Amino acid sequence: MTKTVKSGTPTRLADHAEENLRFIRSTIEHAGVFTGISGIGYLLTGLTALVATWVAAPYAPEPRVSIWMSELLIATCLATTFTVVKTRRQGRSLRMATTRKLLGAFLPTMIAGGLLTLAGYIHGFHALLPGIWLTLYGAAVMTAGAWSVRVLPLMGSLFIALGSVALLIPDAGNTLMGTGFGGLHCIFGFIIWRRYGG
Repeated sequence: MTKTVKSGTPTRLADHAEENLRFIRSTIEHAGVFTGISGIGYLLTGLTALVATWVAAPYAPEPRVSIWMSELLIATCLATTFTVVKTRRQGRSLRMATTRKLLGAFLPTMIAGGLLTLAGYIHGFHALLPGIWLTLYGAAVMTAGAWSVRVLPLMGSLFIALGSVALLIPDAGNTLMGTGFGGLHCIFGFIIWRRYGG
């Protein structure tokens, strides 16, 4: 089938079909997911988590909570900063509908984790907190991953697996925290950086 343009040159519609389909797929993908997640941010938070694992290793579960809460603040600042930078570099806004959907999926589980952390601190079940943190973070990442890059649900499922082990073997909590927040963040940060840039 041909189409005649104004210049009089016949153009086959099939010649542009592949290009048009590629454009449509790209538009739908970018409209439906948040690609501003920073792989470099994940890498850096993974490295700081490995440091926190090493610092916390000699301590009992109660003081470890304070060390890991400090790590949470550092990691949140790093991940947020690099995500904002990447999103702006993409020429996109953090006010997009997909950003709101991602946060809407991520935050409720994290708020639940915060409440359980407070309860653990008050009632003294410090040794179970690593398992709770890993499991709930994994659930939050899996859910939010539906609105972001494809590898996030896999990362979330691995966090849940580590959290399950940590709940059953609390003495291994600090090591499993390092494996998850350190190792998995480094591995998946590298994957995101290579596949999705930044």
